[in-house]
Amino acid sequence: MTRHYLDMNNINYEDANYPVRANFAETHNRFWDRLATPGAWLSGAQKVAIAKEIRQSHDCDLCQQRKEALSPYQIKGDHQTASGELSNTIVEMVHRIVTDSARITKNWFDGLKDQGLKPEEYVEILGTIVHTFAVDEFCRGLGIPLNELPEPKAGKPSGYLPENASYDGGAWVPLLPHFIEEGPEADLWNGYGANVIRALSVTPDEVSSLIDLFESHYITNDSIVGDWTICPHGGLSRIEIEVVATRVSSHNDCFY
Repeated sequence: MTRHYLDMNNINYEDANYPVRANFAETHNRFWDRLATPGAWLSGAQKVAIAKEIRQSHDCDLCQQRKEALSPYQIKGDHQTASGELSNTIVEMVHRIVTDSARITKNWFDGLKDQGLKPEEYVEILGTIVHTFAVDEFCRGLGIPLNELPEPKAGKPSGYLPENASYDGGAWVPLLPHFIEEGPEADLWNGYGANVIRALSVTPDEVSSLIDLFESHYITNDSIVGDWTICPHGGLSRIEIEVVATRVSSHNDCFY
């Protein structure tokens, strides 16, 4: 399949067929910069390679066969990869989450760990998948080319691991507590941290990316519980936003 991309050095949606708020391009440019930058456990090159793999997964024959099977675990084979830059373990993780996330199991996750993937690495990869996919889907929704991926920045992962991360409530990965009153992550979120935010919290930079995208694509994190009659961005009302969100979540077999 031939794919067309927009110049990553200046993401903008001025040529879209619909009016697009300026803060979408601003947010996407900020994330593209973070995508290219080494994280806690991944280099910039690895993160950009993951983004390539996200796009490749849509054209992977193995993923299509698994998606159509009664159980994805019945189908064996090799993924069609974008570049060969990533381990088979990471490629499997990316392809499965993008193409068949509703049928992911704890046994599958444990299998990735048995192959040497650390839980905190899993979280950073997951954040990279979720955020890149959100930007790509935005472009698909507008019917415009995907943004060209950034050039990776040099440098090594920091290896940063929050001291107060722990397993909580049956979670598969370590989480920060709901309330963080002190330490480097005290300003990561305001007040109570819901599980959907905490899910990425063992890699705090992924939470920052999530909240940044969340607030331009949806609503501000601290206004989730609030006046449902307002129009957060001057367009759809909060109730109309939730109708769309509920329909999309149902289509995607989202737990929430």
